[in-house]
Amino acid sequence: MQKITFSKYSGAGNDFVLIDKQLNPDFEIKPETIKNLCDRRNGVGADGVLLISDSETHNFEMEYYNADSTTGTLCGNGARCALSYSKLSGRIPGTEAVFTNNNINYSGEIISGNKIKFNLNEPEDFKFNFKVKASGQLINACFVNTGSPHVVINIGDILSDPKKINSAYKNINDVPVYSIGKEIRNLPEFNNGTNVNFIKIDDSKIFIRTYERGVEEETLACGTGSVASALIAYFNHKFNPPAELVTKSGEILTVDFKIDDKKITNVSLTGSAIQIFKGEILI
Repeated sequence: MQKITFSKYSGAGNDFVLIDKQLNPDFEIKPETIKNLCDRRNGVGADGVLLISDSETHNFEMEYYNADSTTGTLCGNGARCALSYSKLSGRIPGTEAVFTNNNINYSGEIISGNKIKFNLNEPEDFKFNFKVKASGQLINACFVNTGSPHVVINIGDILSDPKKINSAYKNINDVPVYSIGKEIRNLPEFNNGTNVNFIKIDDSKIFIRTYERGVEEETLACGTGSVASALIAYFNHKFNPPAELVTKSGEILTVDFKIDDKKITNVSLTGSAIQIFKGEILI
C-alpha cells in the first residue's frame, strides 16, 4: 500500500487531483491508480489527474490523465491549475511561466490571485457546417482541434422533437447534453472519439455545456472546449474576441485570440484556478 500526498484543484468547476512528483518521488502512475483517485465514491473524485514534475529547461512539466486513465491530449483548465500550483510551490518565481505537456511547449501567466491565463498553440483541423446523425436527426456541427478534438453545436440547430421543425432548443439548460453528447462522441467518423460542446450565443456572452471524452460525462467546465466554441462563434457567428463563456458551473472563462492575415495567433484561456484542499490517500 502506498501513501500519496495530493492537492485537489478546481478550474472553473473542472476538478483535478494534482500530484507533485517532488513530494511523491516513488509514485508510479498506473491506469488503475488514476481510476481509483478519480472515483467520486471510493476515491478523491475528479475529472482527471495532473502530475507535476521539475524540469531543467522549463518551470515545470505537466502530465494530464483523464478519469478513465487515457492521456495524450491537452487540458486547458488543468494547465491553468498546474500553473497556479507551480506558483504556490515556488517553481514560478515571477508571473510568467513556460512548461511542457506531452513534450509540447506552452506558456501561461499568473494574472492575480486565483486568476490564471493559459496560452494555447495554434488550433488545427477546422471543419465547418457538416452534419452529424444523433438524437434521430441530422444536426449541423463544426469541428476544431485546440489541443483536444472538439465538436461545437449551436443548440438552435437541435430539434427537441425530430418530427417538429419548429422545436429547436432555446434554453441551454434543456438540452440533453449527456445523451446527445455521448452519441456524437462515439460516432465512427471521429477517430478515437471527440469532445462535444453545446453553445447558445447572446449579445454579450456564450453559454456552454460540454460532454467530455475520457470523463464520459458532462463536466462543469471545459477549457479547450471553451476555446473551440469561441473560435467557431467568431467564424460562424461573427462573435468577436475576447469572448466570455458561461460554463455549467456558472463561472466565466475568457477566451481571446487574434486573426492576423487569416492566421489565428495569441490564443489564450483565462479564469479561476483554485486549490480546494490538500490531503493524503492510501492506494
